[in-house]
Amino acid sequence: MTEPIIHAQAVEKFYTQPDGSRIEVIAPVDLDVEPGKIIALLGPSGCGKSTLLRILTGLSKPSSGEVFWHGKPIASANAGVAIVFQSFALFPWLTVLDNVEAPLEARGVAALERHKRALRILDTVGLDGFESAYPKELSGGMKQRVGFARALVVEPEVLFMDEPFSALDVLTAENLRNELLELWINKKMPTSAIFIVTHNIEEAILLADRVIVLGRNPARIRADFQVELPQFRDRKAPRFVELVDYVYKIMTRPELDLAVPGAQAAAQKPARQKYQMLPHARVGGIAGLLELLQDRGGREDLYRLAEDLKMDAEDLLPIVEAAVLLGFATLKEGDVEITAEGSRFAEADILARKTLFRQAALTHVMVLQQIDSVLHSKTDRSISEEFFYDILDEHFSQDEVERQFDTAMNWGRYAEIFDFDREAHRLVLAEPASEPHAPTTPVQP
Repeated sequence: MTEPIIHAQAVEKFYTQPDGSRIEVIAPVDLDVEPGKIIALLGPSGCGKSTLLRILTGLSKPSSGEVFWHGKPIASANAGVAIVFQSFALFPWLTVLDNVEAPLEARGVAALERHKRALRILDTVGLDGFESAYPKELSGGMKQRVGFARALVVEPEVLFMDEPFSALDVLTAENLRNELLELWINKKMPTSAIFIVTHNIEEAILLADRVIVLGRNPARIRADFQVELPQFRDRKAPRFVELVDYVYKIMTRPELDLAVPGAQAAAQKPARQKYQMLPHARVGGIAGLLELLQDRGGREDLYRLAEDLKMDAEDLLPIVEAAVLLGFATLKEGDVEITAEGSRFAEADILARKTLFRQAALTHVMVLQQIDSVLHSKTDRSISEEFFYDILDEHFSQDEVERQFDTAMNWGRYAEIFDFDREAHRLVLAEPASEPHAPTTPVQP
């Protein structure tokens, strides 16, 4: 089990009244902040979310209990944290660059070094060219980017965010959430964990790997669960809606004790779904195979087919496996048989083939489903290729990652799921041509 960066043990917060009675704000809480995760803390207004955040950062002492930083009491440890606030909290008399350099200057960093680090982080958050601007010249979204930059420039191990998007309009907040996720996923942030306080249920499910829900009077943990959904997330996905509804019930029905929906079923599944290994076959090879099968009555012995084509069966097999994966063929006891979908593909014209291939790819190929989902969820309809390299790297060797990505590129671009900008190294959502109809005359396989 991974050692937590921060461990709160029986942390409690109360205020003693003149008559000796106590007003308990936070009931005894145990809480860990683990590396590699975005953690969202949800709860109704005034329940103690921000108080708990301040305790976890060491800004406020608990009335009882202890907070540990890498196993040491946080009061005596050099806690590497930074906070992004709701209200921007910029110095109005300082330029953007000076605002970002301020925490480094307070830490005694030399002028040249802090200047370099500030410029680098401003470029990362998209503020290159605004170094000499003053806060009054910036929009709300740009001010919050300065807040992000100022927090990140100190290279915190844990980045705390206290309702960072609540003061922004809906579109600006959505753009900043996506930009934050892209920085996190592409490992462009010098931080190991993010802890975000929010009252927005959808925001928590969109961003977080783990969600903690607090009750009130006093604050106590009512739910703590993992959000096992791939990024970027679709608000309309059934599981997303189910989790939002669950949190809404937890926050509005304090008398109920509700289990996370699907938790039992999820516990029976493997910890991580394994990706399909795509057969290394080009679209042209798959199309050629289907045409041959169609000409030969729809069925052929694999080894006889390889012999006729002057190919080793091992070289032909990836093409067959690709056709099977896409639902265009079946393979049984050494015989390859075309399916009805495969027959439609073999008989179709060029544009209809693209449509049929697209439908098959988005139905059967996990990585292409995910690429399509991510591109549709992004406001700019694009994503860095590094994102998918990182995903594939979790499942395959380095050489195999290259082959898998190459195959996915070939299939996805042919199917007009996406285009690839080689200069920017980004995948861009494609605009498919108008979808012609495949032949309607039934074709016997």
